[in-house]
Amino acid sequence: MLTSFRSINRRDFLKFCAGTATLLGLSEAAVPRVAKALEEAAKKPPVIWLEGQDCAGCSISFTNTSNPGTAEIILDTISLRYHEALMAASGHQAEKALQDSIKEGGYVLVVEGSIPEADDRYCKIADVPFVQTVKEAAANAAAVIAIGACATYGGIPRGTPSKGMGISAAMDKGLVPKKPLINVPTCPVHPEHFVGTVVYYLLYKKPPPMDAHLRPLLFYDKLIHDNCERRGHFENGEFLADWNDFKQRNFCLYLKGCKGPFTHSDCPKRRWNDGLNWCIGCGAGCQGCSEPAFYTGMSPLYQKTKDIAGYRIETVGAVMAGAVAVGLAGHFIGQAMTGRLGKGGPTEKGGES
Repeated sequence: MLTSFRSINRRDFLKFCAGTATLLGLSEAAVPRVAKALEEAAKKPPVIWLEGQDCAGCSISFTNTSNPGTAEIILDTISLRYHEALMAASGHQAEKALQDSIKEGGYVLVVEGSIPEADDRYCKIADVPFVQTVKEAAANAAAVIAIGACATYGGIPRGTPSKGMGISAAMDKGLVPKKPLINVPTCPVHPEHFVGTVVYYLLYKKPPPMDAHLRPLLFYDKLIHDNCERRGHFENGEFLADWNDFKQRNFCLYLKGCKGPFTHSDCPKRRWNDGLNWCIGCGAGCQGCSEPAFYTGMSPLYQKTKDIAGYRIETVGAVMAGAVAVGLAGHFIGQAMTGRLGKGGPTEKGGES
């Protein structure tokens, strides 16, 4: 049975606040401020959640969060005014709730799924083009949080006839009013990335520090490659060449299409399913789903990528910030010079071109 903040004692509540502070990378000194922010959230800051061209994967990911649980968030922390899958109302009642909330204004707008650029017919909800709904909702929003690869940068729909685009692109094109925007990518969104972003906004009343792509640095400041559990095999030139070779099962997956050297996220540390595992831990390479180039710019997913968004491996250090990126470029150059990323077939340790 799910419990709410109303049914727990003060000690348990403070434990929850301490866990939330840790999620945000804050010290113990910040726990009272987190507690105050969540207590003030009893005023129920309104949230409108819209879905466009998506698979509902981000909604499903969000409902799988357990610390804090979904019930704590939507019943105690926020006032979820509209969400097609989670709200009790449907049909005309649901649309009336949406319109009433838009008229009231001052809410946080959460957008899941891309906006079709090619033609309005590709995505209509209640016979209204999705771009029109987002335009009306964004007009009176205090801030916009785009979640998942599709809402942030277009994702998979970007490469379809609908030419799906993210909210930032829609704002740049003047299709959606410009508002404070936070992009929380990956496919689907990591529930802790989303919840942490919401709690930060409640705590500080402003978006968290972000990178050039408007991603919270709390979660997207490091490359997957920096903390990858297979990094040692990369350094040793041990690359998986044959999926059926048991001896190579833990080798670096770069030659099999891993996008970890180009992808910013804390997946190696945070993992998924309450920290149980993650893509590379399961034996699949990183697909780069937190990057603006995903999906078309990262495909084919299982082929070695030497060109990401126009930048070749040999010059990647010049376009990624920080000494780590420069060092990473050096690693690749070194691998190429020694033949371990060679062009003539498999290497002695299992790599291939």
